[in-house]
Amino acid sequence: MDYMKKHADSSSVERALALLETLLEQPQGAEIPDLLARVDVSRSSLFVLLNTLKTLGYVEQAEKRGRYRAGPRLLAWRGGSSPLPAADLLSAFFQEAQSCGLDETLALFIPTGEGEALLLGQVEGPREVRSAFETGQPLPASSAAGQVFQSPVPGEIQKQGYCLARRGDALDVAFPICRDGVTPNAALLMSAPAFRWDEAAAQKALPVLREMSARLSYRLGAVHYSPWQMEALEMTETLPLDETQIASLLKAPWAARLACVRPDGAPHVVPVWHEWDGEAFHVVAWKGSRWDDYLLANPQVSLTVDEPFLPLRRISAKGTARPEFESADPRLRRLLTRLSRRYLGQDLASSLALQVERSFVITPSVLKGWQGMV
Repeated sequence: MDYMKKHADSSSVERALALLETLLEQPQGAEIPDLLARVDVSRSSLFVLLNTLKTLGYVEQAEKRGRYRAGPRLLAWRGGSSPLPAADLLSAFFQEAQSCGLDETLALFIPTGEGEALLLGQVEGPREVRSAFETGQPLPASSAAGQVFQSPVPGEIQKQGYCLARRGDALDVAFPICRDGVTPNAALLMSAPAFRWDEAAAQKALPVLREMSARLSYRLGAVHYSPWQMEALEMTETLPLDETQIASLLKAPWAARLACVRPDGAPHVVPVWHEWDGEAFHVVAWKGSRWDDYLLANPQVSLTVDEPFLPLRRISAKGTARPEFESADPRLRRLLTRLSRRYLGQDLASSLALQVERSFVITPSVLKGWQGMV
């Protein structure tokens, strides 16, 4: 019996791998008869296998009875022309896309090595009229993503730091993602119907996309974000951040460091998830956290938030903390939903709720931001 079970398991793995290899070989997609000819399995077993792989993200199907194509997790296996942790990058992209606040389609592209750009994953915008990409269909070198990977890159793109290009009725804007902070390994692209792109849309989207690209580059190992700038970087002078810049940094998924005072007078510092509503910070205390009791005894706290790459934007706040929502309060569940989407890229409030004691609201008496060293 053990031998028969192991043989059956081995055959199932072989069929799954044969199916995945077939889909990778056919970027335009494959129909059921094609797959049956390549994979030694019954029609009913093939549908079970395809549905399982669809659930896991390894297979996609654009239409209910359409062709089957390689999904984002399968495409991540082959990466691009440069060594790149594609699966980790894809996971980070989905997290960023879910929490960035943009309502247009966001996509992640990698170079094919032939001058084209291959879609690794996308999050379609929520609007009824939206732009989207077809899985497995590479974009040409003339596309926004394709131009990001050109060497040398056109001077205008290098100067502005991104590429803007029309694609049919859509307008695409692509920012480079650079593992070393300089050379593009991937491209973050936002696509919108051309009629919705105007100066107001650009002012809203471009700073957000640049910050997302910088954070994705940082996750790959970059210590700065200066695409195509080969010369040595110089530290800029220390400058204050205005209210808009502070609000922008506080929307990024960086954890804050909360500092409070222990009963013996010693300082206590802990990283926390936070949400800034424009007037106050909201933070959650996990069960077993000591700082929960410290704040109840002494509400005086400070918070710091900073980006770990140039231009080294930082925010410091001092204020008073007070208990906000208890564990049974539905408002705490809504706060956890927003925080988990921001920091984890998905709503995990149901599983996190049992681990949270309460939330605190911190109203700052002092809030300042700056870039550079102090």
